[in-house]
Amino acid sequence: MINKDDLRAAVGSGLLNEQQAASLAALADSRRGAREELAVGDEPFELFKGFNEIFIVVGLLILASGWAAVNGIAMATEIVNYKAKIVSMTAISAGVIWVLSEYFIRRRRMVAPAIALSILWAINAGSGITAYFAQPFMLAQEDFSSLPLPLALTTLATLIFWLRFRVPFAMALIALGVFGIALMLGANQSGTPTSPQDLFLLSAGGPFAFITLGVGIAVFAVAMFFDMSDPHRVTRRSAQGFWLHVVAAPALINTVALTLLEAGGNSAHMALMLFLLGFAAIAIIIDRRSFLIAAIGYTVALASIVFDGEGAAFTILFLGIFLVVLGAFWSRFRAALLAPLSGILPLHRLPPSH
Repeated sequence: MINKDDLRAAVGSGLLNEQQAASLAALADSRRGAREELAVGDEPFELFKGFNEIFIVVGLLILASGWAAVNGIAMATEIVNYKAKIVSMTAISAGVIWVLSEYFIRRRRMVAPAIALSILWAINAGSGITAYFAQPFMLAQEDFSSLPLPLALTTLATLIFWLRFRVPFAMALIALGVFGIALMLGANQSGTPTSPQDLFLLSAGGPFAFITLGVGIAVFAVAMFFDMSDPHRVTRRSAQGFWLHVVAAPALINTVALTLLEAGGNSAHMALMLFLLGFAAIAIIIDRRSFLIAAIGYTVALASIVFDGEGAAFTILFLGIFLVVLGAFWSRFRAALLAPLSGILPLHRLPPSH
């Protein structure tokens, strides 16, 4: 293994310059991956590397707030050429965000600023493109048929950002953009959803629940593509999969879980428990706690808001007990599940069982 003394010697001999040595050290740290300091069987997760990253994120947010306030004042006095003003302001903002991303993401390889810059890029692109293309009079009459194009362009802009900087969180924003586009196209065909239940209940009118389920399956497939290309989870491909699972899981489980809760009765709740057990088995096999916790978390939140009654209360209680037990014995459950599947699943493409 090449250590820091070797790198210093390489710089001293002229074999590498300081920037190349720093890049090589960063690459080695990345390849060692987040698993190096984790307990056996744990799942890597990183939002920031140190408080300096939080410090920078706070600075970025204050900078963005000040810039937005300045833009708002400038736009308030612009009536005739407001669209040209929007384009220029959005382009300047995009240029600043891009330059900051080149430094903080590609050069400094910071995690929290990368997430913040991804969000700022998407917000800047979305607000500018929507203000330029959307029809305010149609929106005032609750006609959202002009929104799919701006949302599609915003998603495309986020994809361009991801292609350059490969920020895992940006992949989640792209998935949410695809989800929003699909729902808006469905709304243009069948009308706006009348309640949040329409997005998840298969028994509701309109195609929204089926769109949610279909997009969830597609996002899960892409997440598994990233996961299976990095089974030891030592590269950013694993982090791409992590954030995609966070988007896919609620769409998949809520559509089925809330449909069963809406049906009511003991049989429906028993079916829900069996479904959650099957969902948990998938999460354990692919070794993604995030996949399961995101799904159950959204289920609990929506069940407590949308549904009342003793059945929902006991369901939430069971889910809490279920998660605690899984967290305590995850590795044992996983080893037991994988043992009989060695000849069925490509276990070499999945994280190893310890």
